[in-house]
Parts: sequence; structure tokens; C-alpha cells
Amino acid sequence: MDKEHVKGAVDKASGAIKEAVGKATGDASLQAKGKIDKAKGEAREKLGDVKDALKDKGH
Repeated sequence: MDKEHVKGAVDKASGAIKEAVGKATGDASLQAKGKIDKAKGEAREKLGDVKDALKDKGH
């Protein structure tokens, strides 16, 4: 697991927590920030997947 995968997992976890707290407290802004963090985490994981694929091909 490279640093992009780790950062992505952290962003997704942080986003899930923010989203849950926002939902529980009725804070739409916090809930939206959580969704953004989760999306950012997924993007970082995809970037990590691309980097892994390039490494596997020898580039």
C-alpha cells in the first residue's frame, strides 16, 4: 500500500465521521464536508491504483 492509498483511506474515514456527525447533529455543512472528504479519498485511492499499475508495467 503506497502513500496515496493510505491518504485516501484516511480521507475516506475522516469524511465518514464528519458525515455521520453532521447527520446526527443536523449540521448540513459538516455533512457536506464529509461527503467531499470521502470523494477526495476515493480519488486518492484511484490515483494510487494508477501508480501501482504503472509500476507493474515497468514505467
